[in-house]
Amino acid sequence: MRVALLTHVGAYAGPGALAALLAEGHSVACHDPSFAAAPARAAFEAVVLAPIRLTQALLPAMKARRRRSFVFVTSARETRPEPGCAVPTTLRAATTAFAKALAKEAAPFGIQANVVAPNYLYSEAYYPRARYIDDPEGRAEIARTVPMGRLGEPEEVGALIAFLASGRSAFTTGQVIHFTGGWP
Repeated sequence: MRVALLTHVGAYAGPGALAALLAEGHSVACHDPSFAAAPARAAFEAVVLAPIRLTQALLPAMKARRRRSFVFVTSARETRPEPGCAVPTTLRAATTAFAKALAKEAAPFGIQANVVAPNYLYSEAYYPRARYIDDPEGRAEIARTVPMGRLGEPEEVGALIAFLASGRSAFTTGQVIHFTGGWP
């Protein structure tokens, strides 16, 4: 049985990834800062340190099994930074750099490490339905910005994450796959 550790299960790419991983038969262990009773952690802790710590905790056992995969979800915004987003863009880029370095370290053990870098993925936190789907002006803004003319769906990013976690493409490692509908 394949086990997937899914962080930030309650937001952004998490819900779609959870559904796709379960549908593919994974046993899914979920982690989310909102599960903690303490106040929300800082972005640095959640976006950079938590994935690194979890990876360090899991890596020895994964090396012993000699065939597993990490899929990190970061952001495609580093390809086109926007004013006012320097900190979140940099934090997600740090996790992308970590994943790429991990891929080289873990490859001799048959362990994959890849990144899914979304942007223009439907979520209430970033692209609320009322503004970007229900409102004609918001839909038109997305259509002008995203070559596919729409927001990506959680199920679509979930399918990509589940594929990368499946091991069906075991030679794929160290890759950053932009889930952006052709943007930028």
